[in-house]
Amino acid sequence: MKQQWSRRELIGGFGAACLLRGQNGNSFPQVPSWKTEMRQLAPNVFAYVQAGGPGMMNQGVSNGGLIVGEDHVMVIDSLGAPLQSKAFLAAIQKTAPRKPIRRVLITHHHGDHIWGLPFFPPAEILSHPYCREAMLATPIPSPVWEKRDGWAAGGEPRKIVPPTSTFDGKLTYHYGNMPVELVFSGPAHTWGDVMVYLPQQKILFAGDVAFYYVAPFAHNGHVTKWIETVERIQKMDVDVIVPGHGPIGGKKELAEMAQYLELLKREARKRFDLGLRPGQAAAQISLGKFDNWIGARDRLVMNTVRLYHEFDGTLVPDADTEGMRVAGEEFNAITARGGK
Repeated sequence: MKQQWSRRELIGGFGAACLLRGQNGNSFPQVPSWKTEMRQLAPNVFAYVQAGGPGMMNQGVSNGGLIVGEDHVMVIDSLGAPLQSKAFLAAIQKTAPRKPIRRVLITHHHGDHIWGLPFFPPAEILSHPYCREAMLATPIPSPVWEKRDGWAAGGEPRKIVPPTSTFDGKLTYHYGNMPVELVFSGPAHTWGDVMVYLPQQKILFAGDVAFYYVAPFAHNGHVTKWIETVERIQKMDVDVIVPGHGPIGGKKELAEMAQYLELLKREARKRFDLGLRPGQAAAQISLGKFDNWIGARDRLVMNTVRLYHEFDGTLVPDADTEGMRVAGEEFNAITARGGK
């Protein structure tokens, strides 16, 4: 399993630093902003949402969750940077004082969900087998974190803490009379996605299967199967969905994310059939209202490259970082000429 990532990419996914930035200049409404909070969704069920929105630090800023039992708590994801994870841990301690963390469920292997694990106390760490394999294959850019405002004080240990338990399919825990179902949902965003479903409360922690007002990263994904996963969720008895990125929402917001994927797939397919290269295709594609989603233009090239691999039958779990680099350079060159 080969993955060559830069420091920036490991923090928040393939950040597409080479791609065009700037104002979109369209007439569609701007997406909202949201604040950091530990929000109670039901008795003993909490979502930890990190702030985001236009003009804010959005790269690598993910959400987590908390299930409170009688004598311990279960945490969903560890977040991605030292200061983020420590703030999450402080919120857990305030929410469930004197109850130790005994389980941490990792929804998938991307850096913004796993780099916080070194700051957690020893616990059972659960994931899908692919997630564990991908974590073990993740390069470590440096042994410690560099100082960065809002990110790291500097000097904190940076290492992979792999899952201690893996499962495929579904695994159910019982917290009192509350079943907590861990459900494999890949391939979608990755080949190892796991969601947490609370059937009694009709709550779903979707991980990065759900992005709300934030453009999805498809660099490790299977877009068609991702759309199919969304269709299955729409048939579930769910009222509240906690996305991996963005504010808490429901099926309406999930349907909008699927519309983004469907639109991009449709537009990329037209240009693939015409023989255009991914960078050329991305430079021509208009995302309409989704152009205003956080990171939409940044992620357009990587997602187009991914779709091209799906179209030509060369899709594999690993990201094609070299293909994205080449396509990004072509995209930049075309957009610099005004799209000509």
